[in-house]
Amino acid sequence: MDEFITHFLLCNIVISIIIGIFLVSKWIFKNTLTSRMQYNLWYFLLVLLLTPFFPVQSKQFPDLFSWLNHMITSPAFQTVQNKTVNSPATPSTTSDWMNEFTISVNSSTPTIIRCILLCVWIAGMFVMFVLALKSSLQLRSLKRSALPLQNTTIYKLYKQCLSEMKLTRTNIPIYSTAFLKTPIITGIFKPGIYMPIHLISDYHETDVRYILLHELQHYKHKDSLANYLMILTAILYWFNPIIWYALKEMRNDREIACDTSVLKMLDECDYEKYGNTLINFAEKISSSPFPFAAGLGGNIKQIRRRIISIASYKNPSFHKKAIGILTFMLITAGIISFTPFISSYAAINNQYNWNYSSENITQTDLSSYFKNYEGSFVLFDSNRDSWIVYDMEHATHRISPDSTYKIYDALWGLEENIITPQNSLLMWNGKNYPFETWNSNQTLQSAMTSSVNWYFQAIDEQLASTNIRNYIQQIGYGNENVSGRLSTYWLESSLKISPVEQVKLLTKLQNNSLGFSSENINAVKDAICLSSSDAGTFYGKTGTGRVDGQDVNGWFIGYIETADNTYFFATNIGADSDATGGNATEITMSILSDMNIWVSQK
Repeated sequence: MDEFITHFLLCNIVISIIIGIFLVSKWIFKNTLTSRMQYNLWYFLLVLLLTPFFPVQSKQFPDLFSWLNHMITSPAFQTVQNKTVNSPATPSTTSDWMNEFTISVNSSTPTIIRCILLCVWIAGMFVMFVLALKSSLQLRSLKRSALPLQNTTIYKLYKQCLSEMKLTRTNIPIYSTAFLKTPIITGIFKPGIYMPIHLISDYHETDVRYILLHELQHYKHKDSLANYLMILTAILYWFNPIIWYALKEMRNDREIACDTSVLKMLDECDYEKYGNTLINFAEKISSSPFPFAAGLGGNIKQIRRRIISIASYKNPSFHKKAIGILTFMLITAGIISFTPFISSYAAINNQYNWNYSSENITQTDLSSYFKNYEGSFVLFDSNRDSWIVYDMEHATHRISPDSTYKIYDALWGLEENIITPQNSLLMWNGKNYPFETWNSNQTLQSAMTSSVNWYFQAIDEQLASTNIRNYIQQIGYGNENVSGRLSTYWLESSLKISPVEQVKLLTKLQNNSLGFSSENINAVKDAICLSSSDAGTFYGKTGTGRVDGQDVNGWFIGYIETADNTYFFATNIGADSDATGGNATEITMSILSDMNIWVSQK
């Protein structure tokens, strides 16, 4: 949950920029769009503001705002501590197949800071919720104290207004109250109009008629529902002044839209009279103290703006309507297009939705093997088409792949001829790394064995983000999110995958159903081959995630080919420290040995 606040704050930067673009666009096309169109655009923006809390993933353009990710992970935003490297992770005592080397990735924002920010955000929402609740209780008290309208003349006028708006079959009760300065309409399922007594006592037929028509326009266009959405938005984004300004503009546009809807019902000679109604009551009406209600009121500045709009109003021609509709659709499409980007930054989407109801699955308790680690073990028996899973929740939880990703990175490098099965040599860049095995030229075999990061980062540099993204989407690798830095997106960054998904991809790799060259598939298989004997062939790759100097994520994935079967497995462990690929290997080998699937050769 503490990760969410980082994504959410990042999302707010993007949203603020979008709101700025939106307001500029609305100003540019103010003479093209009708008042109602301008107001309706806000609904799409409200949806955009709510999407960070829903897991809508962008599969086509995940890197559009990657510069923001780069910004918060740049040196200027890094913690004071220096970047450190760990010694080789302790190799498995059951095997000396591989050496796992990892470089520590520093989190750009320490966990304690993220937790503090999360607590502040929640506290702010709580305060806003209490204020909204207080207003709701006040409104409820007002409703209870209000009396049905007794003035027969005004009630008759109200019925005429219902008829004008073709709402004669609608039961909208009208009340009078001494606790309001401005008329309001409130309620979604049982709406009611509440009239201040002072307006009734100062009764003027024309003014009251216009007021009633205005309130009924709020009912017709479901503005009470918009109020609730606006309140929810204000609670969630209580700290963002740009969003507060946007909500204020939305309220202004709502009143202007209702004014325009009333003007459409009037003769042109009555426009001035309607404007005079606002002027006559400008000192008597004020903004409603109830955010759940819609009404005629507003401050003097807002009323002045509405009067200017009324004075300049003209019925739009067919040509203007057509252009307005086209412009509205284009702006709407622009807003909607941002939806997946916003959500992909705020929604972590770290759970793989595995529909396993039709699968042959045995869930078993292997906690004795994992000791103090959180983790999971997944095994797929290809002959029996059956699964053995320890800790289903963790097994479907997406985690950074770390060095296990190198299997597929190598495959894509082969597909693009950056390396070839015959010549996979890449030249050492001369940089001094803390692991001696890294400080030399590398082949695919040596780079995979020693888990040489720079080798695969060099492949990525030549692949570029577009090709990487396309390949990841092609095979459906985890969350398919490559918005992190090109050099680290697979190292405790944006790209994540679950143990179940690891196993499923390995099955496709083994039976060559990924759609890649057989020669390249075999080259990758050779690179991850750990052992071969009469008992069978063992393929595997470890991965270790080291964050802020601590090993927090350990992987061991692979498969075993025997004379009569193939077994695919994935083990993941997590802890505050000492969660390495080597320890994941030890756990895996113990489980496989006790299942009589593979016994390590001494």
